[in-house]
Amino acid sequence: MTDDIRLCRTFQTAPAAVSTDDAGPDDAAKYLRSALTAEGFRAPDWLVPDLEDGTAPGSKRAGVENVVELVPSHDVDGEVWPRVEWSHLDETVRDAGRDQIDALVAGAGDDIDGFVVPKVGRRPDVERAVDVVSEVEAAHGYEPRTFDLTVVVETSRARSDLRPIARFGADSRLAAIAFGPLDYAADLGSRDLGDRPRWDGTLEALSNEASAAGLLSIGGPFDDLFTERAGVTYYNGDAYVDRLEHEAAIGIDGSWSLHPNQTVQANTVHMPSPDALERDVDRIERYNRAKRGGTGAVVIDGRMVDEASLKGFHNTIRRVRAIDRIHPAQTDAYYDDDLLKRALDLDLTR
Repeated sequence: MTDDIRLCRTFQTAPAAVSTDDAGPDDAAKYLRSALTAEGFRAPDWLVPDLEDGTAPGSKRAGVENVVELVPSHDVDGEVWPRVEWSHLDETVRDAGRDQIDALVAGAGDDIDGFVVPKVGRRPDVERAVDVVSEVEAAHGYEPRTFDLTVVVETSRARSDLRPIARFGADSRLAAIAFGPLDYAADLGSRDLGDRPRWDGTLEALSNEASAAGLLSIGGPFDDLFTERAGVTYYNGDAYVDRLEHEAAIGIDGSWSLHPNQTVQANTVHMPSPDALERDVDRIERYNRAKRGGTGAVVIDGRMVDEASLKGFHNTIRRVRAIDRIHPAQTDAYYDDDLLKRALDLDLTR
C-alpha cells in the first residue's frame, strides 16, 4: 500500500464573482482572490470557485473570467474544483454548465483538477455530466480522465440512486460525492419547524456507499455562520465543530466550508490530533520491534495488536504524511518536530 491519500478535509466554496455594488468597482473577485492566497490552516484541501449558488445570475460570465484569470496566476497547495451550473430538470441550465466547463478548460485547464456538478438526478444524469466533461476534455486535447468530477446529492432522485451513482463512480472519473442539505430539504418539501434535520440516515448512506466505491464523501454546508446573544453577534464556531465531529464520527471524509474560520476548524478536526499521532507512532514502533524479534502479534497497552489492527495505525500515519506533503505549514505548526519526524521516518511495510 502506498502513502497516496487524496485529501479533502475541506471543501471550501468561494464566490467566483460578486456584484460590484457589494464589492466595489475593482474588487468583484475579492472572495476568490482571498481563498487563492490563503495560508496555513486557512488553506483548503479543495478550493471550489463557485459559479452556481455563490455567484449571482448577472455575474456568471465575470465569474468564469475571474477563474480563468486568477487561478493560473496563483500557486495553490491543494486542488481547484470549480462548481458549475447544472440541473437534471433544466436543459438550459445544463447547457450553461457545459459552456462554463468549456471556457474553464480552455482558459485554465492546466490548473484545474475537476468540476463540481450540483443538482444531479439519477445515475443517467451523472453519466451525462461525465460525458460532457469527456467531450470538452477531448476537444481541448487533454488526456482522458484529466479532469475528475464531484456531484452534489441534493435531490430526491439522486438520493434514491445514491448506490448506483457510487457504483458508477468506482469505474469512472467520479471522485467524490457531496451532500447539499438545503436544496435536498426543499426538494422533499421539508417544513421549517426550528432546528434543521441532521440527516443521519443520508450521511451514513453517503459515507458507506462512497467508501465502498473508493470515493470521497463530503458533508454539506453549515450556513449559520454567526449568531447573536444579549446584543452581541459572534462567530458560531462551536455549532460548526459539533457538525464536523458528527460527520467525522460516521466516516465522512471532509466537510464543506463557507468561511475561512470554518476552513481552519475543518482542517483541524479532520486531522489526527497530536495525541493520536503519538499513540499510533508508538504502537507501530513497538510492533515493528516485536516483528523483528519474530513475534507475529504483540500486546501493547493491554491491547492485542496484529496485522488487522495495525492497518488503522498506518492510516493515521499515511494521513499525516499526505497533509505534510500538501500543507507542510500545517503539520509544522500542529505537531512537535520530533514526533513529526518519527511519523515521516516510520517503516510501514509489512
